[in-house]
Amino acid sequence: MARLLRTLEDLRERLSEWFPHQVDGLTLILHDSPMSLAASNPMWAALWAVTDPGARRFVTGWVNRRELHVLAPRYLREAAAGSTGAVQMLAHAALTLYTRRVVIESNHDLHFSSPPMRSLASLRWAWMLEGASRWFSGETAYAGTAIGRRLSADRRPSFPPSLRDAPLLGGTVFDLLVSEQGEQAAALMSGRLLPGGSRETLIRAFDGRSVIDIEGMWRSHLAKLASASDVIG
Repeated sequence: MARLLRTLEDLRERLSEWFPHQVDGLTLILHDSPMSLAASNPMWAALWAVTDPGARRFVTGWVNRRELHVLAPRYLREAAAGSTGAVQMLAHAALTLYTRRVVIESNHDLHFSSPPMRSLASLRWAWMLEGASRWFSGETAYAGTAIGRRLSADRRPSFPPSLRDAPLLGGTVFDLLVSEQGEQAAALMSGRLLPGGSRETLIRAFDGRSVIDIEGMWRSHLAKLASASDVIG
């Protein structure tokens, strides 16, 4: 627990470089099983159910303004099933949830909306919220193997990633943006919910490129991430 708290504090300092609002005073609650976690928030179980089956093990908890609920490290190590990439991704579980809270607090439209509207917006903009949370926490860097498995499935992922794919693929949109425009552009993209929706957000973030061009770049980027994990493995 002490090690995890130190890691969260280090993350807090790094995030302060990119996000205007930080989060203090969260109570960290570890759960020994998904049943315990679901009992703490039924909405978590609903989100787990709609997530692509191959990515469900990366839906590890939930966070609000007072508490961060996450599956315990021992359970997460077992859930990784010996996959090096999954072990590293799941080691970021609490970090990703903390980052999610920072992103929400730093997003003008989410921060000032009512809880029901915030929940609806979080579903509509899942690719952005999950993507920012998982990229800035460092989790996406280890997702190559899981991405490769997702690409081998029959169903082609949509762009931007759907609610079903957001926990795994949302971070790849940010990874591509950082490679093209830098980290500041990634932080700015997560800061507002533009009236034009995902289309306007992506065009503005990628400096005026068309959504068709961005999607083509993204699909090539997914293939590269998956291939790189194969080489490393």
